[in-house]
Amino acid sequence: MEETTPSERLNPLQRFGVDVRRVRLGRRLTQKQLGTATGYSHAYVSMVEAGKVMASMKFAKGCDLAFGTNGLYEGMLTRIDEGDHPSWFVPYLNLESQAAKILTYETNLVTGIVQTEDYARAVFRAANPHAKPEAIEDKVAARLRRREALEREKPPFLWVILHETCLRTVVGSREVMAGQLEYLMSLTKSPDFRLQVMPFAAGIPATSTMPFVVLRFSSSPTVVYTETRVGGRMHDSAQTIEGALDDYDLLRAHALSPDHSLNLIKTLLKEYRA
Repeated sequence: MEETTPSERLNPLQRFGVDVRRVRLGRRLTQKQLGTATGYSHAYVSMVEAGKVMASMKFAKGCDLAFGTNGLYEGMLTRIDEGDHPSWFVPYLNLESQAAKILTYETNLVTGIVQTEDYARAVFRAANPHAKPEAIEDKVAARLRRREALEREKPPFLWVILHETCLRTVVGSREVMAGQLEYLMSLTKSPDFRLQVMPFAAGIPATSTMPFVVLRFSSSPTVVYTETRVGGRMHDSAQTIEGALDDYDLLRAHALSPDHSLNLIKTLLKEYRA
């Protein structure tokens, strides 16, 4: 098997940062000098180079001016934005891969980290009707790579709450849905995975919360992630985190138990196979 180099294991955000650092050092510029040239602080430059934040287009253009690279970094940032993941989602992916515990609540689709290949392909085809087949396949491959975290020797503890809508909305075909439900059932055998279904019968009060994810870490502050049509946002204020955890406790209390959730999934699987 061909060995993967360290640079190939970097995500787009990290590769961008490594390239900025490499050229900056080649030009014999300090982070402070590059920050001055681009209109940012040296701390911002440090975070970009470490792959901790997505660089702004202003910063990318500033790098091109400072380095004399004639639009290279602007182009790199654009390709990240148009690539396997939107640029605003990359910071979340960095944190998701490091989390010790992931609590997620979804109202429309099965959460990305546990989507099957066929399900993910159907989602991307619906969301990108004019995309070329190879572009869709790249996105599918990128989504499936997120499941690698669940296969580690010490995987994160993943608690998923899915509204019943996620399981009854036919994505792709009945066959695709059957495959997705079978995969969810297989995950429930893991001691590091919990699945609950929020039934329609729970009513509005318990399901009025918008989709969100809570990421908890062994030695870092908890983070809450929310998403809209125009992008995602990370929240780290104590008030927001406390509210999100309270909401998640409420959702767990109103959702079906893991055993009853599994029984519902088995019932739906029979319906999709019929």
